[in-house]
Amino acid sequence: MTLQDIETIAVIGAGTMGQGIAQLCAQSGFTTILYDINATVLEKAETTTMASLAKLADKGKISSQEQEEILDRITFTKDVLQLRAEVVIEAVVERLDVKHSILNEVAQQNKPSTILASNTSSLPITRIAAKVQGPERVVGLHFFNPATIMKLVEVISGAATAPEVTQLMKELALRLGKTPVIAQDAPGFIVNRVARHFYVESLKLLEENVASHESIDRLLQASGFKMGPFQLMDLIGVDTNFSVTSAMFEAFHQDPKFRPSRWQQQKVDAGHHGRKTGRGFYEYPTQK
Repeated sequence: MTLQDIETIAVIGAGTMGQGIAQLCAQSGFTTILYDINATVLEKAETTTMASLAKLADKGKISSQEQEEILDRITFTKDVLQLRAEVVIEAVVERLDVKHSILNEVAQQNKPSTILASNTSSLPITRIAAKVQGPERVVGLHFFNPATIMKLVEVISGAATAPEVTQLMKELALRLGKTPVIAQDAPGFIVNRVARHFYVESLKLLEENVASHESIDRLLQASGFKMGPFQLMDLIGVDTNFSVTSAMFEAFHQDPKFRPSRWQQQKVDAGHHGRKTGRGFYEYPTQK
């Protein structure tokens, strides 16, 4: 398969990342299918997509006709049987059993040439591919939030990933207007391994009562970061960030430098997941 053969991209999981990836694919001219088992999540994704495109139109970045054409290219569905595409990108919860289940279900109803990509930010591609039909076509395609804006995409090869699949996903990332970086399969890949301590050390400062989360954010912003760690965790999702840290802690055999924070665990347990729930380290009264 070549880049020219890719006409349809299916995205599994209509959360923040899945919605952004689907919108990006549709904006780039691909017929796009966005699937989620949860009707409420799917409806929110459709509303978010419409609002995002309307904002782009208001700013003059796309025309009203382009806005309509992009929306026409996206199908929002709860029907897993509609997931027929040349490329499938899963953006579901960071659990191997869930990823194995949905990828195998999709693999059975698609051609052997269909590429199965994972947006995982921490789970090894090799472990995902190990229990999926056709492990040579399983590859990591890790976007960053917000997917429609952030330029970087990590393209990760598992032990079984065919080199031509990795190369094709690099070409696809370029077609999507991204800057692809090829990475080998390792815990956290490149970005999350390097960035983990941006969060972990900030959380340790908070645990030790060295400074408030507001002060830590202001300090790091004053140092040149666009957002402080607590602001960014709220944007990404406190639960998602905690899940990645926990996975890396296990992957590195409980290395103390990756130890998850009890403060973050408390936020997750309380349902304070950040912007998407209206409350995280900060409160967002306008969020529903």
